[in-house]
Amino acid sequence: MKNGNDLHDDKIALLAGDGEIIDASTQEAIDNDEELLDAYSKAVVGVARKVSPSVVNINVFMNSRQRGNGRDAQRGGSGSGFIFTPDGFILTNSHVVHNATKIEVILNDGRRVMADLIGDDPDTDLAVIRIDSHNIKEVTFGDSGKIKVGQLVVAIGNPYGFQASVTSGVVSALGRSLRAQSGRLIDNVIQTDAALNPGNSGGPLVNSKGEVIGVNTAAILPAQNICFATAINTAKFVAGRLIKDGRIKRSYIGVAGQDVPLHRRIVYFYSLPSSKGIMITSVENNTPAYKAGLYAGDIIIAFNEQPISGIDDLHKFLTDAQVGVEAKVKILRGTEIVELPVFPAERIQ
Repeated sequence: MKNGNDLHDDKIALLAGDGEIIDASTQEAIDNDEELLDAYSKAVVGVARKVSPSVVNINVFMNSRQRGNGRDAQRGGSGSGFIFTPDGFILTNSHVVHNATKIEVILNDGRRVMADLIGDDPDTDLAVIRIDSHNIKEVTFGDSGKIKVGQLVVAIGNPYGFQASVTSGVVSALGRSLRAQSGRLIDNVIQTDAALNPGNSGGPLVNSKGEVIGVNTAAILPAQNICFATAINTAKFVAGRLIKDGRIKRSYIGVAGQDVPLHRRIVYFYSLPSSKGIMITSVENNTPAYKAGLYAGDIIIAFNEQPISGIDDLHKFLTDAQVGVEAKVKILRGTEIVELPVFPAERIQ
């Protein structure tokens, strides 16, 4: 019979704090778990240390009419943003600063400076503001086209005014679509379970290297851990346009409509590639659609020979490149298919 000194090396008994006997293989697994936790913790700590100095708190003020006395009053809101150039350009969400009359930025070191709105794009929920300040640190951009589902991400922002709060998680999914407050879909959105709360909007989503791969945009409430960020590749393009022009140019034709199914007999008779279209509910006066002869009740089924199965499809084709350029719009009018030339105009937001 073996005593305690004769136990095999692989089966050395270790006495735990609660009296439980743990063999060597179990202890090795515990040690490995601790090493993994240390690596995870070090990654998050490193990211927070690198990126937090570039994250700012944004306080906005807007004029609103007080009921009863007809006076203008200041009402405020807050969000997050991050410095992305050494000369003070800051990325944030459009819904944070849209229609702001005054924008105050609180830097990581506590300094308060006023910011100018350079431009905002409600259709992608992105905006650029600028501060005139010294001793600031900009972030490093990553490539959102290279991220993978399951990889570590860190979100940094100012939820409920708690400055430079850090949460971590993983990329839950890629290629999501999220509807902006303007009604358009934002494509290639990153889904993450890194917790976001009110005030996180506009803050950076960062990979383990400390590179910004997204701009935190929204959380699905009351669900938990379903959060979204606009991909940084989209944000870089939009920011460049906003800095250059102050806005993103897009085209429009001047109709209001709703997605409708097509009668199956019509789909079969014309061999249509889609069984849905956009039924026009109204046409604005003196717009491209009005001039082209589109009417309420017409159903749009194609744009430049590309099938249209819904309003989101039409929005994708109405880019800045389409402004003033003839487009062939195919409609179903009654049971007849008609093709009309339309010249989309620039949409002023």
